[in-house]
Amino acid sequence: MGIKVDRVNDILSSEKFKDLVKKRLVVSMTLTAIILIVYFGFILTIAFYKDFLSIKIGDYITLGLPIGIGIILFAWILTGIYTRWANQKYDKSVRELRNEILEK
Repeated sequence: MGIKVDRVNDILSSEKFKDLVKKRLVVSMTLTAIILIVYFGFILTIAFYKDFLSIKIGDYITLGLPIGIGIILFAWILTGIYTRWANQKYDKSVRELRNEILEK
């Protein structure tokens, strides 16, 4: 049960496949850009505004600690957003495209 080269070329040139690849690229690059902005924003804050992050918010904790933990949690949230999108929309579209291909 293989797919012939002509059929592969048909799939690669189909609008549905191109649209699917484009959607995945847009979602993944958007989420990547968001986390990079947040991460490098934190790094730049460390580099240029140390005083801000060294503000004490308790006897032993500085402001930088909860912000750093927040960035880690934010990365998990973005991962969850991508996983939810992939499970609900992307995988469904891939299954539909695969079934369409196998029917022909």
